Amino acid sequence: MATPLSTVVDVYFTDTKRTRLSVTNPCRQKGIRKCFIHCSTSNSTPEAPPTPASDSKKKSTSLSDQLAPLANKTLSTVAGDQSYAFSKGKSTWVNPTKAKRNVLSSERQKRATYSYSPQLKDLKRFVQKLNECGSSEDEFLPSLEDIPRPLTRENVLLILNTLKPWQKTRLFLNWIKTQNLLPMETIFYNVTMKSLRFGKQFALIEELAHQMIDTGVPLDNITYSTIISCAKKCNLFHKAVQWFEMMYKTGLMPDEEMESVGVQPNLVVYNTLLEAMGKAGKPGFARGLFEEMIESGVVPNEKTLTAVIKIYGKARWSRDALELWQRMKENDWPMDFILYNTLLNMCADVGLVEEAETLFRDMKQSAHCKPDSWSYTAMLNIYGSQGDVDKAMKLFEEMSKSGVELNVMGFTCLIQCLGRAMEFDDLVRVFYSSVERGIKPDDRLCGCLLSVVSLSQGNKDEEKVLACLQQANPKLVAFIQLIEDEKTSFETVKEEFKGIMNSAVVEVRRPFCNCLIDICRNKDLLERAHELLYLGTLYGLYPSLHHKTDEEWCLDVRSLSVGAALTALEEWMWTLTKIVKREETLPELFLAQTGTGAHKFAQGLHISFSSHLRKLAVPFRQSEEKVGCFSATREDLISWVQSNSTAAATAT
Repeated sequence: MATPLSTVVDVYFTDTKRTRLSVTNPCRQKGIRKCFIHCSTSNSTPEAPPTPASDSKKKSTSLSDQLAPLANKTLSTVAGDQSYAFSKGKSTWVNPTKAKRNVLSSERQKRATYSYSPQLKDLKRFVQKLNECGSSEDEFLPSLEDIPRPLTRENVLLILNTLKPWQKTRLFLNWIKTQNLLPMETIFYNVTMKSLRFGKQFALIEELAHQMIDTGVPLDNITYSTIISCAKKCNLFHKAVQWFEMMYKTGLMPDEEMESVGVQPNLVVYNTLLEAMGKAGKPGFARGLFEEMIESGVVPNEKTLTAVIKIYGKARWSRDALELWQRMKENDWPMDFILYNTLLNMCADVGLVEEAETLFRDMKQSAHCKPDSWSYTAMLNIYGSQGDVDKAMKLFEEMSKSGVELNVMGFTCLIQCLGRAMEFDDLVRVFYSSVERGIKPDDRLCGCLLSVVSLSQGNKDEEKVLACLQQANPKLVAFIQLIEDEKTSFETVKEEFKGIMNSAVVEVRRPFCNCLIDICRNKDLLERAHELLYLGTLYGLYPSLHHKTDEEWCLDVRSLSVGAALTALEEWMWTLTKIVKREETLPELFLAQTGTGAHKFAQGLHISFSSHLRKLAVPFRQSEEKVGCFSATREDLISWVQSNSTAAATAT
C-alpha cells in the first residue's frame, strides 16, 4: 500500500559500468546498473530548480504536470480491475474467528518520537533553570519569558515531563493555553495529570478532565486510568467508580484492574472489558479479570471464552490457552464453532500439532460442532507449515468425501505445503481439481504460486507451476517472462511493475516483489534483482528496510524473502563502501536484523543471511546482545573498506 508521503524522498538512478564489490564474490557481475536511493527527511517542500530567465514569461505548468513526479513514485491504494480467468470479482478472505471491530477504539494516544535538534541542549538548560526557581506564580511565570523559540509540540512535552513539582507543571500547562501557539492535545493533559497524581491533587485532575470535555479535547484510556488511579490513591472510591462508569460508556479500557476500584460487573460487562483488554494487548489483566469473574460466580459463555482464547493466542500463551481448554471440558462450559476454530488457529500460530489434532478429533465427536471449512483450513495451515504432505493430502481427500467445501484460504495452505515439499505433480492436480470445484484464485493464491515458482528447480517443474499461474493471473506470468529477457529495458520493467502492483491487493504487493527478486537470483539475473529491489523501495513496499540514528544504522530485512534480503545486503554494503571512501560521518554501530522467526516452522532467513555475510567477507558478526541480529563497529567497517581498496589496487 502506498502510504501518505510525510517525508521528502529524493531518488536518483544512474547507469554506471563498474564492479559491485571489490571482494572475491561468486555473485559479482560487471556492467550492473545501480540504483542509488538517497533519502532525506524534511518538513518543508523542496525548492524547485531555478527557472531560466528565458522561460519566465511562459505559462505556468498545469497541476497534472506538477503532480507527475509524485505519481511516478506511488501506487494506487485500491487494487485495479483483475481480469483473472476464474474471477468475476474479488474474492473476500473472511476469518470467522475474528470479531468485527468496535466503532470506538481502545488505542492509547500515540506518542511522537522526539527528533534531535541543535536547540535541545539549550532547552534542557532552560528546564533546569525552571526547576531551580520558585513554584509560586510570581516566581515561575517571569522565567518563561526566556523560553527557547520556536515552541514546538515536542518541546512542550519535554518541558511538561521534566518539570517538578506538580505546581510548576500545572502553571506551565495554563501558560501554554494562554499563548495560543499550539492546539491543545490529549497528551498535554495526560502528562500534567500524572504529575498532579504524584502530588495527590485529585480535585485539580478532575478540573482538567472537565476542561477537556468542555473544550472538545478527547479523553483516552490513559486519561481515565490516571483519574481512576488518583481517586483510589486519595481514598475517593466513589469518584473512582463514577469515572469508571463514564469510561465504560466510551468503550475504552483503563490501565487498572477492575477490582482495584471495587466495581462488580455482570457477564455483559466482563465480556466487553475482556474484548477491550485484548485490543489493548493486556493478557495479564485479562487473565486476572477472567479468574475474578469465575470466583465471583459468573459463568462464562461462548463469547467470554472466545475472547480469552484470542488474547492468549495473540500473546502466544499456548499453555494458558490449553489449560483453559481443559477447564472448559471439565466444567462443561458452552462451546461453538467460533471457539473451536479460534483454538485451532491459536495452535496453528504457535505450531502445536498434537494439540490441534486432539481438538480436531473432539470436534468430529461433538454432536453440535462438527468441523467446518474453516476448521479444515486451520488443520491444513498446520500441516502446511510443518511440511507434512501426507497428512495434508489425506485431509484434502477427506474433505472431498465428506462434502466439506474447500475455501480459497485452505486451497492456498495446501498449495504452499505441496510447493515447499517439491511435490509439483500433486500441486498441479490439486490446483485443477479445486478450480473445477469452484475455487476462484485470488491474489494471495497467486502469490503462493509465485513463491513456488521461486522454489522450483529445473524448467520442467517450473513450467508446470507457471501453467497454473497462467490460468490464475496471466499478466503475472507475462511479467516474469519480461524480466527474464535481458534485452528488456529498465523503463519497461518499471512501467509493467507498477501496473502489476496496482492491480494487486495491498497485502500481496511486497510478497510479489520478494518472489520476483528470488526468481531473478535463482536465474543469476542479479542486475534485474537489484532493479526490482529499487522499484520496491521506490513504491514504498519496504518502508522499514533502513533505520538511522546518530548512534547506529540498521538494515532490517525481517519482511524480506531470502533472495530479497541478500540483494538488500549487497546494495547496503556497496553504499557503505562509497560513504567510507567519501569520508562522510558514520555512526559508531551498524546492525543487520534478520529476526529468528516467531513461528516454530519459520524459514531460515537468518542462516542464509549469515552464510552470505561470510561469502562477502564483510565484518558483521552475530550480536551477543540481540538475537537475530548482526553487528559491526565503525572501525571494523572502515578497516574492511581500506583493506579491500588496497587489495584491489595491488591486483591491478
